[in-house]
Amino acid sequence: MWWLWGVIGLALSVWYIEAGAISIQCGQRTLTRAVQDDVHFSVAVECNGAPTLRWSFMSGSVSRDIGTWQPGNFTNITADYSDRAQAFANGSMLLSNLRVQDAGFYVLTVTEGGGSSRDVGFVLKVTEVLYEDLQYLSVSALALGCVAALLMFCMWLLDRLYHRVRAWRCRKRMPEADETELQML
Repeated sequence: MWWLWGVIGLALSVWYIEAGAISIQCGQRTLTRAVQDDVHFSVAVECNGAPTLRWSFMSGSVSRDIGTWQPGNFTNITADYSDRAQAFANGSMLLSNLRVQDAGFYVLTVTEGGGSSRDVGFVLKVTEVLYEDLQYLSVSALALGCVAALLMFCMWLLDRLYHRVRAWRCRKRMPEADETELQML
């Protein structure tokens, strides 16, 4: 029975991380959003005293700070994110108007006054919406279909005209009935 409590404790540690007097509860840690959507990195930070919260971003080619603040004082968001990032008192962050370049690893570092700190990370995947490509493809297919239908109609008209001109020429070459003379054999 003791092993069951160990398994339950291990499962809960995925959702509830505690280090010293700092505890961070977080929801989903792998997020997938489309370009121009918003993403909410949901956490709940509890700490003795006033913690310092620092969000940072890392990808294969870039590493940069998003912002550092204390609950109630949200003035230190970097210029790259000033119009897109919104910080909350519980440590959560909302990032709006996503771009493909926003895909990567986001880290929240919580530091308490005594110097101890705790990190939690999130993976963000940003997908491109292909609706514009599909719309372009469907409009192009419709335009090509209309052009093909117009060309087929023109070919049909030319074929009809050809047969009428040919019949007219054949009638023109035939001798009239009164001009025909019968000859004896």
